[in-house]
Amino acid sequence: MAIGIFDSGLGGLTVLDAVQRRLPDTPFIYFADSAHAPYGVRDADDIFELTTAAVQALFDRGCDLVILACNTASAAALRRMQESWLPEGKRVLGVFVPLIEALTERHWGDNSPPREVAVQHVALFATPATVSSRAFQRELAFRAIGVDVEAQACGGVVDAIEEGDMILAEALVRSHVDALKRKMPHPQAAVLGCTHYPLVQEIFQDALGPEVNVFSQANLVAESLADYLSRHPKMVGAGEAGYLTTGDPRRVSNRATQFLKRKITFEQA
Repeated sequence: MAIGIFDSGLGGLTVLDAVQRRLPDTPFIYFADSAHAPYGVRDADDIFELTTAAVQALFDRGCDLVILACNTASAAALRRMQESWLPEGKRVLGVFVPLIEALTERHWGDNSPPREVAVQHVALFATPATVSSRAFQRELAFRAIGVDVEAQACGGVVDAIEEGDMILAEALVRSHVDALKRKMPHPQAAVLGCTHYPLVQEIFQDALGPEVNVFSQANLVAESLADYLSRHPKMVGAGEAGYLTTGDPRRVSNRATQFLKRKITFEQA
């Protein structure tokens, strides 16, 4: 029984790489819905349909647990999936949880009333769909008060990264940071609310300045998953690891190999 990791494209490889290093004996199946990427410009119903189809494919491969290593899917589809779609005995987890735990220095299981936290001015960089969902702000408000969140929809960044055009990606990141700073000149922290963005994290940090604490998801998700599996050991078992894509396996394999700097071979989903 492998654990599934799903993303609309290749951004979730940042999460996969971190969880493989944290849990080297755990088999993972990575599913990239490259034929329909990016999700960040789609509406909520479309994202829900595409996400459930991909997650079902991972369930069919024997996974009982799937990580949505896609902020857009986590924001637009996860709650609906958990409330009305999830088959019995299966689990789907999103990637907002570890971020908010880190930002508020508060465990997710802490159900005490929201309280003031050290960080009061937060910049959120995410896809247009994630920003419009306001899922991050909603979940944060359950746990913290007095936090001003300024969200910046980063159109084009995912497309540029997926195409391997890092010069364009850098130009877009700097443009989006400039736009954010016009609205919030002095953020204390910045959340990279898309799993593609760790691939350009250094550019975000440079554009924001060294005084801004940049929260990225990969290592946070890896630690959170390790904690979850320690409490739910039946979700771990033997299984066949692999890489699946709805796109062109050769092209996706080449891009993935460039991203992770090790040989990755995708099969047709």
